[in-house]
This record gives sequence, C-alpha cells and structure tokens, in this order.
Amino acid sequence: MKILYAIQGTGNGHLSRARDIIPLLQKKGEVDLLVSGKQADISLPYEIKYKLHGLYFVFGKKGGVDLYKTFKQAKSKQFIKEIRSVPVESYDLVLNDFEPVTAWACRLRKKECIGLSHQSAVLSPKAPVPDTVDPIGKLVLQSYAPTTSAYGFHFQSYDDHTFTPVIRQQIRELKPTDNGHYTVYLPSYDDEHLQDMLTRLPDARWEVFSKHCKTPVVTNNVSIQPVNNDGFIKSMTSSTGILCGAGFETPAEALFLKKKVLVIPMKNQYEQHCNAAALEKMGVPVIKKFKKKHLPKIAEWLKYGQTIPVSYPDITEKIIDQVIANHVK
Repeated sequence: MKILYAIQGTGNGHLSRARDIIPLLQKKGEVDLLVSGKQADISLPYEIKYKLHGLYFVFGKKGGVDLYKTFKQAKSKQFIKEIRSVPVESYDLVLNDFEPVTAWACRLRKKECIGLSHQSAVLSPKAPVPDTVDPIGKLVLQSYAPTTSAYGFHFQSYDDHTFTPVIRQQIRELKPTDNGHYTVYLPSYDDEHLQDMLTRLPDARWEVFSKHCKTPVVTNNVSIQPVNNDGFIKSMTSSTGILCGAGFETPAEALFLKKKVLVIPMKNQYEQHCNAAALEKMGVPVIKKFKKKHLPKIAEWLKYGQTIPVSYPDITEKIIDQVIANHVK
C-alpha cells in the first residue's frame, strides 16, 4: 500500500503529532511525506519527499496573525503549480493534516482525501464554538484544506470521528515535577510586551519561549529564550503551570502532564477561539488578550488555579487502523 501523508508545516503541533503517526503508518505500507508551510521550530527525523511553499499564516507580535505578512508571502501562481505537481493519483491512501496543496490536488482530480487533524474535529457540528460568531473565520477553516472524510483530535471526544489528543511518546514517558516556575509560549506577542507584563507579576518565575529572540535574556523574574523543543519540554514538565495560546498540542500536553493551564487565544484565528471555548467548558481559564486589565485574573490563577483531570489513552494506532479499514479496499 502506498500512502501519502501531507502535513501542515506552520506551527509546531502538526509536526509534533506526525512524529508519532509516521512510524505507525510505516508499519502499514510505503509512506511518502509532504510538508508545506513555514514557521515551525521543530523538524521531522524522516525523509520528506515533497517540501512545498503552500499557504500559511504568519504570526504577528501583537497577539494575533499578521494579515499583511500573511498575504504578502502568499504566492498564488506557485500554489497552483504545486497543486498540479503532486501525483496524488499514484497513492492508495492520502492522509491530510490540514495541508492545502494535497487537499486541493485531490479535490481537482476527484481523489479521496482523508483529513486526520485537529481542524477536522474543530469543524464537527458537535464541537464547542465561541459565543461570538465569525463566519469568515469558519469559512477559511472549511475551505483551506478541504477533505472528503474527516477524523479529528480534540480535547474531548465530541462525536464518533473525534478522538482525544495524540500525546507523543516523548511526553508520555516523562515524570512531571514542580520546580515552581511557569512556562510561557505566546508566539504572537513580542518579547518586550511579554517582559513588561510578566514583571508586573513578581511573585512568579516565568520561563518564556519566544519565536522572536535569538539569544537568552533574563530580567528580574522573567527569562526569555528562543524556542527549543527539548528545552521547552523540560521547562513544561518541571513547571507549576503553563501560560500559552489556545492552540491544541501545548494545552493538551500540559493537561496530560497534570499542569494547570491558562490560555490566551490569538486574534484573527477562529480555530484558537474554538479551542478556547472547549477548554473553558472543561474549566481552563481563558483571557481574551494579554493586557494590564487582565493581570488580576492571571494573579488569581497563580494563587488558586487548579489542574483539570483528563484521560488521554494511547489509541493512535487504533485510529489509523480504522481509517485504513474504512477507506482502503
């Protein structure tokens, strides 16, 4: 069986999940990897057959997506050329983790494309959504990488095709400790703003991982260092809690490690607001923006915040077996 596994390369979550899914797929057949997008801080320890530009969002420095830079880097002619270049018809199974090139290649050639992503779960009619309606954001999420069938991962299982998160083995094998610090990952805010805000909470030690700095900096109770996968995992595992965006993998891993979590969803990012709605229903505190007026809520979380119990069993191979049984004849 020939399998094409297409992965979104923007952000770290898709590639982190792929690290555990790829060896399971390799047990089922011959696997080719395709990655499109940029701005990830981790790499795959596997050969990537197709490395494409694709379409991707650019993180800003004021709490959201930088729409100007996102549109500036978009290359429509190259995107169309990439769609035409990927031989999706040569594969028995095309799996897609929110990757637009193969999704549209399959759509244009009437080839089955199976979504295996967090976004697939977010789009389920039974998944939580924010109180504020964002029809454009939802349309973008639906149209960005359309699939013919969808299997998704979310913080809880909301329907028959939604499963609990893929927690990578690197995380499952850890033994959490508590060294008293708080780990911070808010890539859409600049370092100066993070430092200014966090020094106003002097009773906590903050270990910030930043996409914007190149060398570590320590100011009072705040240390800022470049994003590093091993360093981040070490910090998160030994932390008291995690302050992060409302992405998927980082909050899921923090909950699995029994850390208390507070999230700040990115502006102009409908998916993160859906995630925030789901987390809030579970009891995770959410603040809309990282502003001074929200500091009392963060201080309250530091003092009284609780861990949220979750059960995230290792069922990834069962999910892959189900997908193959349903879609490969």
